Amino acid sequence: MEPKLFLTPTETIGVIIQNGKRVMTQCRRRTFLLALLAGFYIAFGAQLSTVVTQDSAVFVGLGISRLLGGMVFSVGLMLVVVCGAELFTGNSLLVSSALDGEISWGKLAENWGLVLLGNLLGSLFMAWLLFESQLWQNGVVAKQAMMVATAKCRLSFEVAFIRGVLCNWLVCLAVFMAVASRDVTAKLLSCLAPIMAFVTSGFEHSVANMYFIPAGLLLSAKLGIQEPNLTWGGFLWGNILPVTLGNIVGGVLFVACVYWYVHLPQTRR
Repeated sequence: MEPKLFLTPTETIGVIIQNGKRVMTQCRRRTFLLALLAGFYIAFGAQLSTVVTQDSAVFVGLGISRLLGGMVFSVGLMLVVVCGAELFTGNSLLVSSALDGEISWGKLAENWGLVLLGNLLGSLFMAWLLFESQLWQNGVVAKQAMMVATAKCRLSFEVAFIRGVLCNWLVCLAVFMAVASRDVTAKLLSCLAPIMAFVTSGFEHSVANMYFIPAGLLLSAKLGIQEPNLTWGGFLWGNILPVTLGNIVGGVLFVACVYWYVHLPQTRR
């Protein structure tokens, strides 16, 4: 009998539910370290996207430039999925384990809080590390980094929230597809398409923004360029808060809850 190339949606949500049981036994230190790694990995993809899109629009047009940025940004989720890490947005799928009674809601909340903190600290560290590398403090790359950060801080609460919903809908579908895949190549492709779609579309990812906006803030302070919306307050309360809430709604409501309800037997609901 030939090995299966991929799992069915019913099998996939079952695997996700069983994988979620790790939060009941995994120590906090391990969870936190894996969350730090996820912050590092997403930042790698984010900075690569900044470098690629710094001038590509001049040669291939804005749409294709954003598409290229999305393609390279997906490296971050590929590293999370294949190498293993705890990413807050992907952990929205843990709700399916809680709905099925495999983990407690208290453990779910604890995991989310710890992972969100680890992702934030990992992203901030990478922003500082890349800033200190002096690879892009001047010129077009610095301008692009500041432009991205400023644009994110200018979003209204409602717009940031909605873009957060749309973003994590796609991110969690990428994780869902990666779980369904049975080999590394398929897992990489599963990460590529949905992430490319959300970046190209201009949706908002909370963990990515934990890198993008601090990178812009560090450059702004270094270069003496003041942007009214680009502040630490604007970063935390004007962007991260609404985007995080939107990410939760997008991943929980449109992926975790829907697939748990649709594919599990009625006796388990």
